[in-house]
Amino acid sequence: MNHLPPKDDTDSDDHVLPPPPMPADELARYSPSRDPDKERDIALYVEGQCRGEEVVQNVELIKTEIVAGQKYEMWDVITDKDRLWVIDPMTNLYSQRNFPSLDYTLSFHVGLMMRIRSRPTGAEASEPSPFDEVLRRQEQAGDLFDRAVEAEDFQAVGVQLRESLLSLLPAMRRRVTLPDAIDQPQAGNFLAWYDLLMDTLCPGESNKELRQYLKHTARDTWQLVGWLVHDRDANKTAASIAIHACETVLGHSLQVLQRNARDFTETCPVCKSRDIRSHFDPFLGDDGEYYSTCGSCRWSSHQGDDDEEDASISS
Repeated sequence: MNHLPPKDDTDSDDHVLPPPPMPADELARYSPSRDPDKERDIALYVEGQCRGEEVVQNVELIKTEIVAGQKYEMWDVITDKDRLWVIDPMTNLYSQRNFPSLDYTLSFHVGLMMRIRSRPTGAEASEPSPFDEVLRRQEQAGDLFDRAVEAEDFQAVGVQLRESLLSLLPAMRRRVTLPDAIDQPQAGNFLAWYDLLMDTLCPGESNKELRQYLKHTARDTWQLVGWLVHDRDANKTAASIAIHACETVLGHSLQVLQRNARDFTETCPVCKSRDIRSHFDPFLGDDGEYYSTCGSCRWSSHQGDDDEEDASISS
């Protein structure tokens, strides 16, 4: 039987040594697609979290993933001392020494953010809110409902729900600037006040359908709660529906108050995309300034970009 001759390990021609690793601060030069503005945001965040003790050498977007309707960006960040994962939104960093798997890190991040978002509200919250009384009365209505047996017990649920709706009005008024010339209703006139607030928060013809829906829902809920308070045959089913109806009105009210932040409609002047992002450059002006970029066409309002464009035109 023929055998291959033994391999001579001393023959240098049979050995191929890998090239030395590329310096981290050179990696960006060979990236086919980059987002310099977002990379700068991530780098500033990391260096801020490290309190200036580490210097970011490279930032690279590894992938994006949508979880429960939320888009998450996962970044690989190399500093002069460590290698980190940075996941955004609710930006947080994780050392790759402790979190070697990116998939596991994303799962951990999503779970952590869900726990943060679900921290107690109302009386148990760490920070006061104008809606604490509303939430407290909603909770009290739920407690009464759980213990209710007789018709008057369910009527008491209606009383708490009515007070919850009334306490919603001053909480909303703290967040809304009403026109000076408008006549304000009496403090206890829930329907008139809610109509006025919706007219202010959802103005114009484009919001007509939304405005009417919110008003009608609040009106029907107020009437349902009033009926429950005076119904001598009040029962579990009616009280349960009233509780859920009040929770719906509260949820709608909170969403409308936050719509300016949620329904961001600024568009790119170049491609008309709504994917407009805000960045901060500490080197702009005396104290740093914010600027905007387009995630679709990479348009930027950064003053430095205008200067570079002017220089290229003049040359």
